[in-house]
Amino acid sequence: MTDTTAPGDQPETIGATSDAQDPGLEKDPADWVSGDDPMTEAQRSYLDTLARQAGEELPADLNKAEASQHIDRLRKQQE
Repeated sequence: MTDTTAPGDQPETIGATSDAQDPGLEKDPADWVSGDDPMTEAQRSYLDTLARQAGEELPADLNKAEASQHIDRLRKQQE
């Protein structure tokens, strides 16, 4: 595969680092198509860790949107 970027240009990437995120591009978890699905195992594990660190107990039957909202809230508390 040949690199077609010009000298000094950065190649196209996907994903973002925390300092490059555009909050205007984030979709509200309440608007997610799959927001009513049960939380993923990754969400459950991360949320369990965050909740333990914060000394909180949360219901184990959260959906994806609710889990995401709690994760965001608990992460902000840690800052």
